[in-house]
Amino acid sequence: MTIYEVIKRPIVTEKGVAKKDSEGTLCFEVARDANKVLVKAAVEQLFKVKVADVRTANIEGKLRRRGRYSGYRPDWKKAYVRLKTGEKMPEYSDI
Repeated sequence: MTIYEVIKRPIVTEKGVAKKDSEGTLCFEVARDANKVLVKAAVEQLFKVKVADVRTANIEGKLRRRGRYSGYRPDWKKAYVRLKTGEKMPEYSDI
């Protein structure tokens, strides 16, 4: 699995940006079968920073309806990556 298959996209939300500014934590959508070791290696290689720890969460797809038709959004995986102290916080536009 390449680093671009492990990390799908950054999650830029109010909560994600607040964690980035206050705690030095980046938030990404990652592949469903990626583990913490793969996520850590991908972030270190892509952004050239040192990672302190990685937390992952499996998010279940929500039920969505359009009139009488209903379906589920796909399940996905989120990773919170905390950088070591003293590391420069990368901007997502630098990729």
